[in-house]
Amino acid sequence: MIPLVGVDKELELLKGRIDAVAAAVLAEKKASLTYLVGTMIELPRAALTADAIAAHAQFFSFGTNDLTQTTFGLSRDDSASFLPDYLRAGIFEKDPFVTLDRAGVGALVKIAAEKGRSARANLKLGICGEHGGDPDSIEFVDRVGLDYVSCSPFRTPIARLAAAQASLAASQQKTGPA
Repeated sequence: MIPLVGVDKELELLKGRIDAVAAAVLAEKKASLTYLVGTMIELPRAALTADAIAAHAQFFSFGTNDLTQTTFGLSRDDSASFLPDYLRAGIFEKDPFVTLDRAGVGALVKIAAEKGRSARANLKLGICGEHGGDPDSIEFVDRVGLDYVSCSPFRTPIARLAAAQASLAASQQKTGPA
């Protein structure tokens, strides 16, 4: 997984290097290995040009913490001093580093998912980071068609339950109540 890719040519170049090194090592060791090369989508530009980037990626992992920082122009560390005031004043309904901001960051995730899959139908999509353990965020990424969430181990039980609930809710919307 290549982080902070913002231009498709960058990923093309790095994927070529990865594939060359992998081929050399596998030939030297007389081994075979299946692997995927993909990127973190954590820059707004990457989300908006996801179709071009997908030409060189087999998966996207949305680094939603970094995408939140780059979309809002906020440092997660620095914002801790004023985020409580923003929440009290109603500037933010929820802490955007805890629950995915659907209107901005979520829109970028949705755009990137659609553009990425328009260029590569079997593109694997997921999110990683704290949003991957937030039930509201999990419901959103399930709705926009992501394949997986990744989060810290202590949040895994909550994430699994939220993913099951999101999947069940989506299934019921398609077929109607049981």
